[in-house]
Amino acid sequence: MKKNELYETLMNHRSIRSYTDQPVNEQEMTLIMNAVQAAPSSINGQQVTVISIEDLQTKEKIAELTGNQPWVAQAPVFLLFCADFFRAKLAAEQNEENLVITEGMESILVGATDVGLAMGNAIAVAESLELGIVPIGGVRNQPLELIELLGLPEYVFPVSGLVVGHPADLSAKKPRLPQKAVWHKERYDTNLDGLIKEYDQTISNYLDERTNGEENRGWSQQVSSLYNHIYYPEVRKMLVRQGFNFK
Repeated sequence: MKKNELYETLMNHRSIRSYTDQPVNEQEMTLIMNAVQAAPSSINGQQVTVISIEDLQTKEKIAELTGNQPWVAQAPVFLLFCADFFRAKLAAEQNEENLVITEGMESILVGATDVGLAMGNAIAVAESLELGIVPIGGVRNQPLELIELLGLPEYVFPVSGLVVGHPADLSAKKPRLPQKAVWHKERYDTNLDGLIKEYDQTISNYLDERTNGEENRGWSQQVSSLYNHIYYPEVRKMLVRQGFNFK
């Protein structure tokens, strides 16, 4: 099989949390945004909006709102990826139609899926340009304050952020689950306990080496400690405030 540069870029992914002060130039940002818009979307609705923030004061506030993540302010660019049905509302008004999709959960799935596809494109292009990135789910930590800060209209909600910049250093590549736990053939195989225990040991060894023995929890311990509560409790309130009234 011949060398595939895109595959190599994807396989070399790692989250970067330390950045230089070198700016991301306009050409690089345009390539990233071109890739965002090239992503597929449900019904060609293109339910994605990206807000790029370079102002330091605004980034510092976002860093605070996302749970005090300093790399949000340190990196030259922060991208907020939003699911956007505001344009669909305008389209409905222009055609004297009612916007009903926002009354069902399908709108949340559509919006989040479109954002995921678009962000995947953005990440691939950014990393192909030798830029570093780290996704920020913490934009859902205090979403109402973030909506106010950035002036998001009704039918628009933040899904994820993306820090973009030039890496100050490369973090270690984090091992993934055994492929058999992810790739199921013909039907779902629920016999996963052994694979999870295997991966627990892999992650434990990885963290032990990375932190010089300060952290060695396995994957199942990490996931369990986060999924034993609703860690972003404002999300539903935010969605209702933005006009998504579920039936």
